[in-house]
Amino acid sequence: MNVPGELKYAQSDEWVRLEGDIATIGVTDYAQHELGEVVYLELPESGTNVTQGAAFGVVESVKAVSDINAPVSGEIVEINAPLTDEPAIINESPYENGWLIKVRLSDPSQLDALMDADAYTRYRA
Repeated sequence: MNVPGELKYAQSDEWVRLEGDIATIGVTDYAQHELGEVVYLELPESGTNVTQGAAFGVVESVKAVSDINAPVSGEIVEINAPLTDEPAIINESPYENGWLIKVRLSDPSQLDALMDADAYTRYRA
C-alpha cells in the first residue's frame, strides 16, 4: 500500500495535499485498490462548496459504487476534468494524475482532524 508521507488522510480513504490555502483532494491507493477498476466518476463543478465529512462525488468501479467524502470544507476552485473521460487514471496514479478536486480551505484547523501517513497505515493495516 502506497501512503505518501507528506499527505493527510481521512478515515473514509481520501487524501489531502496542502499548498498555501488550497487543498488538493483524491482517493488513496488503498481505496482505488479496494474499488478495482474505476469506470465512472461524478464530480461537482468549480465554485461548489464542500463540507467536511459530506459526500461531494461518486466513484463507480466494476465492483461497487461509492461516495467520495470531503476531508475538509471549502470552495472547489478546480476539478480534474480529464478524469471524467478517463476515470481509470485514479487506478494508475491516485496521488499524482488521479487527484479529484482542489478546494480553497474555509477552516484550515480541520486538517488537524486528519491522520498522518503513519496513523493511516496503522488504521488500514
